[in-house]
Amino acid sequence: MKKETIKVSRREFLISTGKVGAGFTLGLYLSGCGDDIADTEKASSDAAIIPAGPATEKVQVPEVNAWVVIQPDDTVTIRIARSEMGQGTLTGLAQMVAEELECDWSKVTTEYPTPGQNIARGNVWQSFATGGSQGIRGSHLYVRKGGAVARHMLIQAAAEQWGVEMVDCRVANSVITHVPTGRKTTYGKVAAAAADLFPPEHIALKDPKDWKLIGQPVKRLDTDDKLNGKQIFATDLTLPGMLNASIKACPVFGGKLKSFDDAKVRSMPGVRKVVAVGDDAVAVVADTWWQANKALNTLPITWDQGQNANVSTASIDEMLDEGLTSTDRVFVGNQKGDANKALKGASKVIEATYRYPFQNHATMEPMNATALWTKDKCEVWCPTQNGTASLNAAADAAGLPVSQCDVYKIHLGGGFGRRGAFQDYVTQAVKIAKQLPGTPVKLLWTREEDMAHGHYHPITKCKLRGGLDKQGNLTGLHVRISGQSILAGVNPGWMSNGADMFTFQGMLPEGDHALSYTVPNLLVDHAMRNPPIPPGFWRGVNINQNAIYMESFIDELAHTAGKDPLAFRQTLMAKHPKALAVLNAVAKKVEWGKPAAKGVHRGLAVCKAFASHVAACAEVSVDENGQLKLHRIVAATDPGYAVNPQQIEAQVEGSFVFGLSALLYGECTIKGGAVEQSNFHNYPSMLMKVMPKVEVIVMPSGGFWGGIGEPTIAVAAPAVLNAIFAATGKRIRRFPLKDVDLRVA
Repeated sequence: MKKETIKVSRREFLISTGKVGAGFTLGLYLSGCGDDIADTEKASSDAAIIPAGPATEKVQVPEVNAWVVIQPDDTVTIRIARSEMGQGTLTGLAQMVAEELECDWSKVTTEYPTPGQNIARGNVWQSFATGGSQGIRGSHLYVRKGGAVARHMLIQAAAEQWGVEMVDCRVANSVITHVPTGRKTTYGKVAAAAADLFPPEHIALKDPKDWKLIGQPVKRLDTDDKLNGKQIFATDLTLPGMLNASIKACPVFGGKLKSFDDAKVRSMPGVRKVVAVGDDAVAVVADTWWQANKALNTLPITWDQGQNANVSTASIDEMLDEGLTSTDRVFVGNQKGDANKALKGASKVIEATYRYPFQNHATMEPMNATALWTKDKCEVWCPTQNGTASLNAAADAAGLPVSQCDVYKIHLGGGFGRRGAFQDYVTQAVKIAKQLPGTPVKLLWTREEDMAHGHYHPITKCKLRGGLDKQGNLTGLHVRISGQSILAGVNPGWMSNGADMFTFQGMLPEGDHALSYTVPNLLVDHAMRNPPIPPGFWRGVNINQNAIYMESFIDELAHTAGKDPLAFRQTLMAKHPKALAVLNAVAKKVEWGKPAAKGVHRGLAVCKAFASHVAACAEVSVDENGQLKLHRIVAATDPGYAVNPQQIEAQVEGSFVFGLSALLYGECTIKGGAVEQSNFHNYPSMLMKVMPKVEVIVMPSGGFWGGIGEPTIAVAAPAVLNAIFAATGKRIRRFPLKDVDLRVA
C-alpha cells in the first residue's frame, strides 16, 4: 500500500508549537478533520488569525499543548480531544499517535485539552465532538500526523547533537540509535532541543503493513484508575466552597414555569437559594445535594402545561398511521427502477407494518455540570461528548464572550448521544451559577428528571411491501417510513431540501449507510411526522429500527419464497462482497447448514452502518410458557482497519447489551404530554443472567475506516427476532418484547 505523505508548512508549526521548559510539546494546525488535509495554504491563513496577548501566551504553559508532550524521564503525554465514555477512544487514539511516534507504550499517558485552549491555538486539536462513531475514523489521519512529525524532529535533534545524518538513525521505544556507531539517546534527553526545530515540509505516514502498535490488543489506559477508584467522574467532582443544586422542569414538553413559593423551603437545613432557571424550570441550591433535592420536593410549584398537555402515545400513533399511506411531505431516500410497477406485476406480494418506540438514553450517570461564574469569566466542569458545543452553551448562558469561558471535560458515565448536541444541563448549571457569582455550583439531575427531559430515540412506523416472481426472486420493494426526523428537531440546517437523510441509515444507495442488497426495483421514502417530543441521536441512531425493518422483512420474504434465509440474502448480496463476507463468516461459525441443539433456533441479520459491515446470528429458544432464552450471538464486523481488536470485541459485546435491552424492555410512553416512565423500575436494562454468550469475529479488510460502537447494535435485535420466528412461527412487529406473548400458537 502506498505511503501517505503530508505537507506541513513552517508557518503552521511556528503558530502552533510552544517550547516547554525541558520538555517537548508539539502542536500542529490541521486543516481538516476528514481524509483531505492537503490544503496547507488555507491552514496557514486560518492559523494566522490567532489573537495576540494572553491567549497566545498560554501556549507556552505546560498545561496547554497539542498532541505530544515528552518529559525528561521519557514520559509521553498524548492530548486527546475526543471524549472517553467507555468505548476506548482514548486508548485507540493514543495508539495511533504512539505508532508514528515510535515511543515506549509503557510510558504513555493521556489528558484532555480544553475547547478554549483549542480556539486560542487556532483549532489545533480539530474536533472536540465524539459521536457517529467518528472518534477514531474521523481523526486517524491528523493524529498520526502529529506523532510522525514529532518523531522526525526528535531524530533530527539527536542527529544534530551527534553531527551525523538523520538517515543513519533509527528509533524504537523512545530510544534513538545511530546505526553506524551504535550511539544511543532517549526522547527525554533530546526533547528540549527538538522543541527548537522547525517541522519537516513533508512527512510520510507508515504503511499499514508496518504498523506495530495499531492492530494490537494493548491494555486500555483508563482501566486501572477505574478499578482502583482514582478515576473522577463529574458527579464525583468537588471544588472549594462548592454548593449543590437540584432542578425540576415542567414535566410536559413545551410547558412553562408559572410560579413557586420559596418561603416554604428557605428555612430548611442547608438551603441557600431558590432560583428560576429559564422559563421552564426551578432549582434549589444548598450545601449538599440531598438538602437541595429534599427542599425541591417540598417546594410548591405551579406549571403552565401549555398546548401539549393532551398529547399521548395513542395520538402520536394516529399521526404515524396517517403517514404510512400519505403522499404529503414524503421524501425519497433510495429509488431504483419502478417499485410500484414491479409490485403490481409480482406473482406474490408480501406486506408488513412495524413500529419502533421512543427510547431514552438512560446513562448511568445522570446529566450534571459544575459551573463557576463571575462577571469576567465562566468555567464549567462536565461530562460532554462535544466540548465545543458545551463551551458555546456556557458562553451563551453566561452572557460572556467565548474567549472568557472554558470547559473542562471529565470522563463520561455514559453518553450514547445524549451529551453531544444537547447541552441543556450545561446551560442550566451556568444560569444557576450566574445567580451566585463567584461560587461554584454543581447541578445534578435526578434519575426522574433524566427520564422526563431526555432527547429520545425517534418514534417511527414502517410499512414494507415486497414482490416475488414465480421462482421466489425479489422483484420489487417499497419501504415507507413514517415518523420523526431527528434533524428537524435538532439541526434543520443539516437537512437536504427538507429531507432528513439520516432517516434512511442502512437503506441508502451508497456511502457509509448503504443498503447491503441489490433490489431490481426499489423505493425507500419517508413521510415526516414530528410529534412534540424532542428527538435525539441515540446510540446507532436510525440504523437501529431500520435494520429491524429491513432484516425482519427480508426474512419474511425468504420464508414466503420457501427459501433458506441465508441463501436468499446471499443472492441479493452478490454485488456487495464485504457485506457478504461478514454474513458468511457468522454462518460458518454457527454451522448454519447443520441443525442447532434441540429446541434452539437461529436468525440472521446484516447491515452496513458508519462505514462498517456487520452481521450476526442469534440462537434462541422459547419454552411452552413463552419464556425467551437467548443462548448465543455470533457477530462479525469489518471496520476496514482494527486499531485495537480487544476493544472492538468489548464494544460489540457492550453494544449488544444496549441493543437487546432496547428490544426487550425499551419504551417511553406518553400520557398528558409527559413521559410515563420515571426510573429503572419501569425502564429496565438487561440483567447479566439474561445476556447471551457473545462470540465476536473481527475481520478487518483494510482500505477504509469504519465505526465500531454503533454499527453492531443494529444487527442484534433483528437476528433475535428472526430466531424467535424460527422458534415460534410468530413475527414480532411491535416492540419492546416485554409486552409480547411469545407462546407458540
